[in-house]
Amino acid sequence: MYRVFCESYENFLNSFNEDSYRLRIAKPFELIVNTDKYQREKKQQSELYKQLCDLIVFMKENTIRFPKLKAFLWTLSSRDMNGEEYNVAKVEELEEQTKLVNSFLKLAYWY
Repeated sequence: MYRVFCESYENFLNSFNEDSYRLRIAKPFELIVNTDKYQREKKQQSELYKQLCDLIVFMKENTIRFPKLKAFLWTLSSRDMNGEEYNVAKVEELEEQTKLVNSFLKLAYWY
């Protein structure tokens, strides 16, 4: 699951121009694919880190709607990427981010 996400994310990045809304909301995904960056941002308690934490909590709360997330969340947890509510992310963006992650896991960006 993790490899599928990482490779799909790279393909996704190449599919849009820099001004794309989808690219903007996918910014926290950088921390998922780069564990060193994740650890740095976590240590700094950065806004990007907090956004990812909010997303992980949101995904955990929506595994019924998006069953593929359950296994993916386990892979994140095994990399010490766990959610915590910071309430810095907008619900609309969390919804779109979750749909995007789900599309990655369904191989929508798998080439």
